[in-house]
Parts: sequence; structure tokens; C-alpha cells
Amino acid sequence: MSTQPRVDRAEIIAVGTELTDGSKLDTNSQWLSVELAGVGIPVLFHTAVADELEAMVKLFRAAAARSDLVIVSGGLGPTLDDLTRQALADAAGVPLVRHEPSLAGIRELFESRGRVMPERKIVKAMIQEGAITIPNARGTAPGVWFEVGRDKGRLCRFVAVPGVPSELKPMFRDAVLPRLPAGGRVIRQSRIHAFGAGESAIEEKLGDVTARGRQPEVGITAHEATITLRITAVGTTAEECNRQAEETRALIRERLGDLVFGEEDEELQDVVVRRLRDRGETLAIVETPLSGGRMTEWLTAVPGIDDVFRGGLTAVSLDIGIARSQSVAAPHLEENSPARLLAEAYRTAFKATWGLAIVGSRAMDGQTGIGTIAVVGPDCVTTIPYRSFGDPAIDRSRAAKTGLDLLRRRLDRA
Repeated sequence: MSTQPRVDRAEIIAVGTELTDGSKLDTNSQWLSVELAGVGIPVLFHTAVADELEAMVKLFRAAAARSDLVIVSGGLGPTLDDLTRQALADAAGVPLVRHEPSLAGIRELFESRGRVMPERKIVKAMIQEGAITIPNARGTAPGVWFEVGRDKGRLCRFVAVPGVPSELKPMFRDAVLPRLPAGGRVIRQSRIHAFGAGESAIEEKLGDVTARGRQPEVGITAHEATITLRITAVGTTAEECNRQAEETRALIRERLGDLVFGEEDEELQDVVVRRLRDRGETLAIVETPLSGGRMTEWLTAVPGIDDVFRGGLTAVSLDIGIARSQSVAAPHLEENSPARLLAEAYRTAFKATWGLAIVGSRAMDGQTGIGTIAVVGPDCVTTIPYRSFGDPAIDRSRAAKTGLDLLRRRLDRA
């Protein structure tokens, strides 16, 4: 293998018509990018290509001309549409040759299972002339390490790995990462999550934090009303990156205040459950089609939820919710919204510290729906209006998050 010291530009190619026609989602490329960033190798391109030989050959040649490292996932199986081996050979202008040790290993694997190897499996042992095989501890298709010359005496390293994640991940971590030259820098990524304002409003509050060319770089993405700030710190050492990221996290929290609710993989339900557990308090909830049971679904998936969640109701209509609240001997509340009535009723019925209710009508046929969210706790009541709009599936999540966020803020102030 080459002793070329650095990898400054990497790209990832996912092979499979099922990816380009929308049948499946490419999650391998995301995972590979995170792994490469961890060793200081920046990824500049993600591409998905169909199982079409000519298109694959053109893409591999373009990748070799612009990148130091190309990771190719998928297309290493034995079927007629598994074309990665042939496309790599054609792109480099070399023949495929049979790798006898790989073939022997495949035969032995079948024999150990009491089966005869189909002749078609021989194709898995075919590699590009001059390539090196990468062992596959979880399957029969070996990976391939293949170096191709490019301009000014530099090399492009092609690494082909199976598309099955259970085979790809251990192969990449155990047999590919140790062979890669160190990147020219250290890259560290982190995430901060915010809720309660739109993407444009968040960006306005952050000001120059999201400016192009700033170090570390801060990008913004939105998913079902949750705003995620992605911090990418680049430096010569991990300590330098961590310092940059910490300074930026502090600045984001200062400018966004209580809009920020968590970091990394934290969701609103995780934060709410942790707050309740820390305080030794409990929760009962009521949902209508406005949130469609999303809060209950999310909360019950959090580890340790049994300590804080007493139960509640998902009612298909407001009338059912109110009728049941009366049957559990709710206290009399004059001139109160149904949301407050239900939050207090089920808080009382389940002997919980806090009651949370989301009540209202969903948006239908392009019309705006109207609702109310109420949080009732020890000596405090908070209600807010809610407007339902847009895609119903997304709006249910938005409504559920609005309820959880209202409770989070109330807990932080209590």
C-alpha cells in the first residue's frame, strides 16, 4: 500500500437502485462520514448511484480525479445487478482476477454450514488486478482496497465494502480505519437542540455565530419544529477542537436562552423525564387528535419512565375526554378552558404532581385548526393557544413537542 501521508478530500458513494428510486434510505453514508470525521478526514461528496455499469464507471472516474479517498458501499453481492467490482475495474482499465484465498474461504464457510457453494458465489472472489482484499467477518463478500493513480503523482484510494450495515460497520472499523493515513486535521462535531422559534428567528438571534467561514462552523437544520445547531470544530488537536466547540456552545446558549433544551441525542421527552425524576415528581397527560398520542408514545419509550409517568388518556374527541374527566371526580373549575379542566382532572385522578393536556381540532383541507395546551402543577396553571397547520403527521409531532416544551419551561421555573 502507498505511504502517501494524508487524506485531505474524501467522498462516499452508495450503490443501489433501491437508493436512487426511493425504496430505501441511505444511512451508511451518514455513518461513514461520522467515522471519517473522527479521524480528521473531511468528506466533501455524498453520491448515490443506480446499478447501472456505465453510470458507475463515469462516477468512479470522476471521484478518482477529485478525491484522495473514495468509500463505496454496496454492489458486492453475487447477483447480476451487483456491479461494483466490474465498474471499479473498468474505471481503472484493469481486468478482474480470481482471488483464490477468498474463494477458499467462501467454500469453507458453506461447508461449515453443511451446504454446497453455488457456482455464482465465485464472483465474490473476483477482485481488480492489483487490489487487496479486506476480510469480512460477518459475511461471504470480502471488501476491496484499490489504489488508482491521479494527477501529480498522487493516489486515490478506493475502499469497497458491503452495503449490509452489520457487515459494513465492523469491516470498516476493524480493517479499514487502521489502514487509513491520518487526516491533516482533527474534526469534532456536536449538536445543540432548540424549540420554540422558527429557523429564521433562531438564525437572527444567533447573528454572526452562523456566518460562513466562522470557526467552528455552525449549521442549522429543522425537523418537525426542532431546530438543531450542528457545530463542526476543526483544529490540529482534539483539545483545540473541544475548546472551540465549548466556547460556541456557551455563546449559543447565551443568545438563545431557554429556547435551548438539549444536546446530542437528547429529545424533549428525555429532558422532561430527567427533570421530573430529579425533582421526585410525576406526570399525567391527556391528548386529543391534535397530538394523536405522540406524547404518550415518546414518553413511554424513555428509560425509567415508570418512576414519573402515572398515565393518562388519548381521546378521539373532546366530548369523550370531558365525560371521562367528570367520571374521575374532577374538581369544579369555573370559566376554565377544556384543556385546563382535563389537565387538572387527570392530575387529580392519577395523583400526579403535574397534569398536561393538549386539546383542539386538527387542520383539515388546508384550514387552520385551533387548540389549547395546559400545564397544571402545584400552585400554578399555564395555558397557551395552539394553531394546527400543515401536514397532519408533522403537525401532531409539533403539537406534542409544544406541550412537552411548555412543561419543560414550567419545571425550570418552578
